[in-house]
Amino acid sequence: MSHAIQERPVAVTPRRGTLAHARLPRWTPAAVAAGSIAAGVGIGAAAGWHSKIQWGLIAALVFVAATYAITSKVEGSRQAKDRVATSLVWVCFVLAVVPLLSLAWVTVSKGIAVLDGYFLTHSMNGVLDAEAGGGVYHALLGTVEQVGIATLIAAPIGLLTAVYLVEYGGGKLAQAVTFFVDVMTGIPSIVAGLFILATWNLMLGFGPSGFAGAMALAILMMPVVVRSTEEMLKLVPNELREASLALGIPKWRTILKVVLPTAIGGITTGVMLAVARITGETAPVLLLVFGTKLINPNPFEGAQSSLPLYVYEQYAVGTDAAVARAWAAALVLIAFVMILNLVARGIARWKAPKTGR
Repeated sequence: MSHAIQERPVAVTPRRGTLAHARLPRWTPAAVAAGSIAAGVGIGAAAGWHSKIQWGLIAALVFVAATYAITSKVEGSRQAKDRVATSLVWVCFVLAVVPLLSLAWVTVSKGIAVLDGYFLTHSMNGVLDAEAGGGVYHALLGTVEQVGIATLIAAPIGLLTAVYLVEYGGGKLAQAVTFFVDVMTGIPSIVAGLFILATWNLMLGFGPSGFAGAMALAILMMPVVVRSTEEMLKLVPNELREASLALGIPKWRTILKVVLPTAIGGITTGVMLAVARITGETAPVLLLVFGTKLINPNPFEGAQSSLPLYVYEQYAVGTDAAVARAWAAALVLIAFVMILNLVARGIARWKAPKTGR
């Protein structure tokens, strides 16, 4: 009679070899950061440095050095290098965010005292710059009209130029267009204003207007739109184009129905970056729009104001009331750009192709 031999599984206990090594607790980076901040404050105070920036830089150096020393002792030099690279990324992130938050805090704290419904719905008509009162409505209206006209001019031209460079260009004409786009990217705003002043105002005889300022802003906006749109179109996979063309769809329809909707998110972001680039420009507006205390809803005739020009004029007065109005107008300008970005992101998400089932 044969008996089946039943083998029992043997439990193998993992050996502690070279693959297992000590690990730092998860709270170590936070503890090192807290200690580095304390060390930076202590060293800065002991040295008699009153600048918080110096304290922060010392804390950043201590954080990176302490991270490397502790990690190399516990986890080894290889893991220490990885943690140091991560620490440098975090330090650079903090160094970039702190000035932004500081600027936003100062603008909000100083501008919120004057910002109210009256300030947003009244102009400076009949109000002396040194007196309290008045509003920013005329400047806000001018900024909306000038930036809107500039966007209507620059966005289609920049988009079509980028489509040509990516989808059709390849010869000497495309190289020349790319060269001039690169040159236009570095043009100072005052040069664009002088160009429109020499052609539109002096040669053709037109007076100051919001439309003249919008044309100068469009010149500054176009290369940003071209470059950002071009990069977004290059990220669209060629397989999508080939699949559309294989179905017999013309190339122009492929671009319109496949390529552009796929890249609409990045294109919208690029346009918003260009809008933010021109919204704060003062030099072209100062040359071509001149500024006024009155409400001028017609951008094609007569002087207008704008938010950057209003901030410059009020801050130049120097009185407490004028400086408060300047901070409030700066806060309105920041809110204006943020609202435009939120609206553009919503439109881009709405129009983007659906990728879910």
